Amino acid sequence: MILTVATQPFADQKPGTSGLRKKTTVFQQPNYVENFLQSIFDSLENFAGKTLVIGGDGRFFNREAIQKAIRIALANGFGRIVVGRGGLMSTPAVSALIRARQTFGGIIFSASHNLGGPNGDFGVKYNIGNGGPAPEKITDAIYARTMTIAAYKTLDAPDIDLDALGVVALGAGSVEIVDPVANYSALMKTLFDFDALRGLFASGFTMRFDAMHAITGPYAHAILEGELGAAPGTVVNGTPLPDFGGHHPDPNLTYAKDLYDLLMSPQAPDFGAASDGDGDRNLIIGRGQFITPSDSLAMLAANATLAPGYAKGLAGIARSMPTSAAADRVAAKLGVKAYETPTGWKFFGNLLDAGLATICGEESAGTGSNHVREKDGLWAVLLWLTILASRRQSVAEIARQHWATYGRNYYTRHDFEEVDLAGATALMDALRARLASLPGQSFGALKVEAADDFAYHDPVDNSDTPAQGVRVMFEGGSRIVYRLSGTGTVGATLRVYIERYDPPGGDLGEEAQAALADLIALSRSLAEIEKRTGRKEPSVVT
Repeated sequence: MILTVATQPFADQKPGTSGLRKKTTVFQQPNYVENFLQSIFDSLENFAGKTLVIGGDGRFFNREAIQKAIRIALANGFGRIVVGRGGLMSTPAVSALIRARQTFGGIIFSASHNLGGPNGDFGVKYNIGNGGPAPEKITDAIYARTMTIAAYKTLDAPDIDLDALGVVALGAGSVEIVDPVANYSALMKTLFDFDALRGLFASGFTMRFDAMHAITGPYAHAILEGELGAAPGTVVNGTPLPDFGGHHPDPNLTYAKDLYDLLMSPQAPDFGAASDGDGDRNLIIGRGQFITPSDSLAMLAANATLAPGYAKGLAGIARSMPTSAAADRVAAKLGVKAYETPTGWKFFGNLLDAGLATICGEESAGTGSNHVREKDGLWAVLLWLTILASRRQSVAEIARQHWATYGRNYYTRHDFEEVDLAGATALMDALRARLASLPGQSFGALKVEAADDFAYHDPVDNSDTPAQGVRVMFEGGSRIVYRLSGTGTVGATLRVYIERYDPPGGDLGEEAQAALADLIALSRSLAEIEKRTGRKEPSVVT
């Protein structure tokens, strides 16, 4: 039986670029999840009888939210719901399944790399039929509906068993519980030569993959250890836990320090990698050599044709604006177009759908390709393994040769987390007010060539996206970028991106923070960060 339940709007259900993210306790409020889900379905058309994929990263409240979503989706007219066993499915795997089955769309329950647990964060987002995040016209409609909603529909039905594979009838529709890894693994086999990768591990190659007690554990166990023959124990922290083991599931040098320390030690394996809460980010470290996400994008693009799935070449390379320009130099050498977009995978989705780009990436540890419409952490690891299997060089040797060919974009990101929103907004406003006066100014040896507030014109749908971050660009290719991030749930996160380009020649092996010392100091004084936020040092350095 379908029930119509009276409700009232919540004032704080505005989705950001990564969906709606709040504290778990907020989502646990009566009707909170129900309101947002009903607002999603009220904003969509022509889905009666069609299929919806639902998955989550296993964080606290995941199972409860999925049960609610199943009942509400069927009550609103969906014909079949496909759910990962245990309510688990990585974000890229959801995208892959949407595309493989040509479903109407999908619901993903995750707060990505944010903390989990009863006192952590939770999130929900809607992905459209191409497998990618909903565009702004849909998210704007969802938000508008949350402001006027008066009731939601749900089935008067008990919870279903999320752990039993198979199809069960529910209401006028059905629910199918699937192996969350199977479709994704099959897709990876179309892109990579698994026999060659088995040969790599059989040769004595060693690695450590830290799943951070998050969603990629089952995928890494099945593919790395199961399919490819990596030694048992290669995957650590491989069981998804509701609180991620009490750790922050963000694959960076702060939260994956144990992995970094191991790869820098005499006991280091050949290769190290990690992925985040929902499986869409990655960390790459070779023995004695950390690879920044920006450099990883460039190196993957430069070597992509070593994988069967990309043997015919790349249509183009896209990066988010804060990501270093290293990938642009690869695109130029390959003779393909380089695209600079705002942060948010939906902008890449347009380029991928139009066949304008093949590989995309963000400095925040997200890389992916046209195989899905999300970033994909394990895919990046498999492409790196493919490069290592083909070239039979170390990560450090590959990096050195890359820099010798293209030059090096020294790069770092400094995050000032949970700062006062008013102070952070005033900081950005003050920077914008100075933009016109900055070009031509010199700060020691650094001379400003241009400064702007980045705006993007989409070449596919002709939409315009203004005010995406302040860029201060210096002669010679160096730059500082300031941007407020919307991925946190408390206050604001000020992200400062610092980049210096050194052309080919010379050592190019300087430690990044040392190489960027003058730009780092200038980034603090130029924006008056301490004065406006009260912070002397960043919370996280990557």
